[in-house]
Amino acid sequence: MVDQYNGYYKGKNVLITGGLGFIGSNLAIRLVDLGSSVMIVDNKLETSGGNEFNIEPIKHDVHVNYLNICDKTSLRQLVRNKHIVFHLAAQMSHTLGLKDQKPDIENNIIGTVTLLECCKEENNGVKLVYTGSRGQYGEALRLPVDEDHPRNPIGSHEISKNDAEDYARFYHRRLGLDVVLTRLSNVYGPRSQIKSPEFGVANWFVGLALRYEPIPLMGDSCEGYGIKKRDFLYVDDCVDALLLLASKKEAIGHVYNIGNDEPSNFRAVAEIISDYTRASIKHVTWSKERKLLEPGDFYPDISKIRNLGWSPRVPLEEGIRNTVEFLKLNKDHYW
Repeated sequence: MVDQYNGYYKGKNVLITGGLGFIGSNLAIRLVDLGSSVMIVDNKLETSGGNEFNIEPIKHDVHVNYLNICDKTSLRQLVRNKHIVFHLAAQMSHTLGLKDQKPDIENNIIGTVTLLECCKEENNGVKLVYTGSRGQYGEALRLPVDEDHPRNPIGSHEISKNDAEDYARFYHRRLGLDVVLTRLSNVYGPRSQIKSPEFGVANWFVGLALRYEPIPLMGDSCEGYGIKKRDFLYVDDCVDALLLLASKKEAIGHVYNIGNDEPSNFRAVAEIISDYTRASIKHVTWSKERKLLEPGDFYPDISKIRNLGWSPRVPLEEGIRNTVEFLKLNKDHYW
């Protein structure tokens, strides 16, 4: 693979929280390829996507620490001598907060503050990349949604990601920590859990298809099923964006959308998957939980990160095909 970062990562000591998860493991694999020394922190909870098989290609090239990021005593030792921290550890379910907000608060807010405090106390020269969510915006008042769009999250998960971002911003502005802030859209691709839509609807659709189950498209008959605008970003493109931002001094202190400014919809995703797998598609009405948390049409303005030299490269059909082929070969490790 061509090193598009001009050797920036060669010899760097990098910590990835949530590194056994979907995006974190893909990031770890890329960093090893780029010559970094990679340490992973993960609580290995299936409900957060932790999966040891995700790092199978590099299992002898990384160090893995199994701990909760709220464990300050252990974490403060791990941030020492690191050049970069990619913070991806989080409670991932969007619907859990309708029943219990405590996991969002503990993992997403307290966990992030614990990490920030450890960096401040033990390694104030480290660069920390925080991964937030497009859900922090809530319902879009205008499209595409740029970084200055009001933030009005409508669910507990999104509120907690929003609060964690604000704490990271505070540690940068008032306490001098180098922080880069990101808001990720619908990332899909290999190494995601596929047991539920909590890990990404596109990946869940692929899992259903490979289990010979119909792909459900939610909506109301009056408006059509699965046609609300959404952007989908292949995981390799997401990793490229994170690596680019961490390598740019001018990105420090700023927030960046990471997504696709060419919107699609879930119907298109389902039809592509159906073409590859011959899965059927069924129309269903909104579940109570999904209706409560549905933000409407969304796709981001990515001109800010595009100006730094990044843009999505993998077309939706190619990304879906790659995901289907990966799961066909490795499905025993994902359900």
